[in-house]
Amino acid sequence: MTDPDQKRQLEQLEAKIAAARKLQEPKPRADEHYSQAHLAWRMVIELVAGLGIGFGIGYGLDSLLGTLPIFLVLFTLLGLAAGIKTMLRSAQEIQEKKLADMADEKDNDARKG
Repeated sequence: MTDPDQKRQLEQLEAKIAAARKLQEPKPRADEHYSQAHLAWRMVIELVAGLGIGFGIGYGLDSLLGTLPIFLVLFTLLGLAAGIKTMLRSAQEIQEKKLADMADEKDNDARKG
């Protein structure tokens, strides 16, 4: 191969790489507010689900055993605690994702600048 041939092939390769990178770039998120609402609803549903499951178990045990609503209160409180714990875990997951996104943006800005 001659030197001009290598330069031409190198330029073609660089053009292909640039085109592939352009296809791989993430598209800007225009629906970010919908994403935030989705995350909020997810957390609400997790809390309500914990309460509902605890209420159901407590009511079922009270019905089967013929006791006062002691299991109902106990399992409703346990369901509330489980729902809150799940909500906090989701919030932590969301926060870690946001921090990772911010770090990626800083890295991209540092590379460009």
